[in-house]
Order: sequence, then C-alpha cells, then structure tokens
Amino acid sequence: MSDTVDYLITGASGQLGALVLQQLKAAAPDATIGALVRRPEAVAALEAQGFTVRVAAYDDPAALETAFAGVEKLLLISSSEVGKRADQHAKVIDAAKKVGVRFVAYTSILNADSSPLTVLPGEHVATERALAASGLDYALLRNGWYTENYVMGAGAALEHGALIGAAGEGRISSAARADYAAAAVAVLTGATPARGTIYELAGTESYTLAEFAAALSEIAGREIPYVNMSEADYAAALEGAGLPVPVAQMLADSDNGAAQGGLFSENTTLSTLIGRPTTPWKDTLAAGVTVES
Repeated sequence: MSDTVDYLITGASGQLGALVLQQLKAAAPDATIGALVRRPEAVAALEAQGFTVRVAAYDDPAALETAFAGVEKLLLISSSEVGKRADQHAKVIDAAKKVGVRFVAYTSILNADSSPLTVLPGEHVATERALAASGLDYALLRNGWYTENYVMGAGAALEHGALIGAAGEGRISSAARADYAAAAVAVLTGATPARGTIYELAGTESYTLAEFAAALSEIAGREIPYVNMSEADYAAALEGAGLPVPVAQMLADSDNGAAQGGLFSENTTLSTLIGRPTTPWKDTLAAGVTVES
C-alpha cells in the first residue's frame, strides 16, 4: 500500500470526519483523499464516494503503519474513547513518524493548556506534547464547543419542559461542527503552517444556557426554562437518562468548566480561517429541533 495519498482523514465515518471529507473533496477535487476507518463494513460506502479507504484502529500500530504508507498530510481527529485517547493518539503519532507522513493536524480542545475543564483537556495536552516530541511537522486545531453538543439535549428539554445544565451564567462560544470541518480543510489545503502552530478556534457568537433555553422557547412556542444544577446533580441526571457514566461525567465537567469561562473565547481565528462568520447558533438549534404541531 504505497500509493500516494494527499490527505488522510482519521475517524472518517464519524460526524466531524464525514464533514471534513465532503468539504475537502469540494476544496481539492483533484487530490487523492484517504479515509481511515476502524470497521471494515464502513469501507464500501466511502469507496463509492471516491475516497481511498484504509482500515486501522487507533490502538493497532502495525495496521496504522500500513494505513499511513504514502500519506502526505494527516488529520488526526481525536478518538471518542475518553480515557484511552492519549495512548491511542501516541500510537497514531508513532506510526505517522515511522512511515514519513509529512504533516499532521490534530483536533484538540480550546485553550487546552489552561482550560478549567478537568476531564477533556488532559488527554489533549498529552497528545499535543507527543506531537511536539515527535519531530513531525504539525499544527493544533484547538476546537471549541460544538453547538450540536447542546442541540442534542433540546429534545429532552422539550419533553420534560426544562433545559438542565451546570454552566451557570458562563458564556459559550460554540460553532457548528461544519465550521470546524471547514477550518481543518483550510489548514490542510493551505500552505503548511510553521511547526507547532496553534489555532484557537471558537464561534463568532456566544450565549448562556439561559439564552439557549429562551431561543428554544421561541421555537417551541412555550416556556422552556433553564434549570441550573450542581455538577454532581447534573451528572446524576444524565446517568439517569441513560448516558454512560464517563460521558455523563464528561458533559457535567464541561458545563462546570463553562461556568468558569472555559468554553468562552473572543478569538476570531476560526472565522478568519473559513472566511466568514461561524454558523449562527440559533440556526443550528432551529435546524436540529423538531416541534410537534
């Protein structure tokens, strides 16, 4: 497997990866674009779209080396397996170095090295340090919060008549997942940035969860209040709703961090990279909510 691949996107069957692939195909139609997946059953659909598909899990060094052969630029989308990610990403970085990948961009988290969040940043910082020690040319895409992270809770808020959280009056500078995908494409297809370049990426607008609930109320045509809870109570509520314990704890910690300003930023790098303001959060909310008539 030595054919040259201009760009390889990991996590290609995930939500962010799928958006990056489609936008990259539009931005670089003549490039050879690779998609890395861990499930063989995901191969056919991506090949049908014209992508070069390679199969490897983040924790399989031999498979990763085979998959990375001939790759020029790699987008390492962070693993979804919280608690295992630092080790998995280290294996990806080692494989990329061994086979001579020319450039790696990594999706980290906003202000990773100074964030008040406690669950998510640690593994991102470990990955950033591994990249710095690798000798590879790399850049860090420190993605802020996805607006969709809160939109996915809108249905439950409508069902129960309240939006719950633990963010207090903290402001959240989120952007649509597609905006972050566009930024990744811009970095991959542009001139290779200086080694270790950090892009702090946040939405053009910000909101509190009370403002988010007010917008949801307008869509629903009835009052949906925001109910602020302690981090522990919010985690327990999420667990009670059926979320896995690590996910519930991560979301509750993220809200607690938001209360301390951890999801807020006035940095305009994201809108500069994509050449426009980020998608209005109210538009993403409206598109993601179904209100029964």
